[in-house]
Amino acid sequence: MSQHAVIDYPTYSSARAHFKEVLDATERGRSVTVSRDGQVSVVMPADRLRLFFFRAVSPRVEIAHEDGRVLAFMSGRPFVSEGESVDEALADLALSLREYAEDWEARLQPAPNHRDNWALVQLVKLSSEDQLLEWFEHGGE
Repeated sequence: MSQHAVIDYPTYSSARAHFKEVLDATERGRSVTVSRDGQVSVVMPADRLRLFFFRAVSPRVEIAHEDGRVLAFMSGRPFVSEGESVDEALADLALSLREYAEDWEARLQPAPNHRDNWALVQLVKLSSEDQLLEWFEHGGE
């Protein structure tokens, strides 16, 4: 392997044979690519990818009060949740996003109005509940 910033494995077999080195390289911050049938994939630590999405995907959460209830919604996205308090509404919003991520992977991904939500789904899947709540408050562009 070369000392370049990117380590390329031309086949998945070569990456599999050097799997420990693949993980060691990503831990040191190197980019690792694996090619298979013309498709190139990147191997990277999940926490780095989650942090990228945390910064790149804007939550656009807004809070409103209506009839004694607190509403939490994501401007420009079809997610609305409610609760007796802001914390409850946000926790419900996080749950709604988790359910959406499951549905997206199972059936919504190819739909034209859902196709572009890949980054949002990845962020949700890579985040704990506390990390999602932090994203609601501090994440985004």
